[in-house]
Amino acid sequence: MADIANKYPDNVTGKFFVDNQCIDCDLCRETAPNNFTRNDDGGYSFVFNQPTTPEEEAQCKEAMEGCPVEAIGNNGDEA
Repeated sequence: MADIANKYPDNVTGKFFVDNQCIDCDLCRETAPNNFTRNDDGGYSFVFNQPTTPEEEAQCKEAMEGCPVEAIGNNGDEA
């Protein structure tokens, strides 16, 4: 389960975030490309744009549920 205390500082403020468990697998970037991107220097993903449409919200939830190391969180609301 993602821990907000360990979230990367690259994440924009908002509901979704990526923490330091990220293994750079690319799943979130493939699932929600409008919301997740890669820190090339650090080799991890982060949220660069919070979802603004129901479709983006659904994609972020799908990415969170599919994350193999549970590095994506949504501010304690694991819905």
